Amino acid sequence: MTRSLKKGPYVDERLLKKIAGKKPLETGMIKTWSRASQISPEMVGFNFGVHNGKTHVEVLVTEDMVGHRLGEFSLTRKFVRHGGKMQKELEAKKKESEIAAAQAAKASTADTKKK
Repeated sequence: MTRSLKKGPYVDERLLKKIAGKKPLETGMIKTWSRASQISPEMVGFNFGVHNGKTHVEVLVTEDMVGHRLGEFSLTRKFVRHGGKMQKELEAKKKESEIAAAQAAKASTADTKKK
């Protein structure tokens, strides 16, 4: 559910204090744990370190992000990949083709040096 228009957007006051009077490119990463805070137009250009539960993920705020929440750009779950027998076979074929391409490139450079 969205926040009521009567209340206005939620922007953490501490974040606004940290960016008040500072230039976006000169300041470093601003660490924050406030994932629920909405991105306001004053935040454009700043680097925020948004906590994902383990580390601070660096987020550079652009104009397209205004109105979204900071937590949307700092994922809390790590996607490893889908695996299985078929995936292993595909990776093995890919590795073999890379090795063959590297050997072919090496052979062609050796031929040009002999000439």
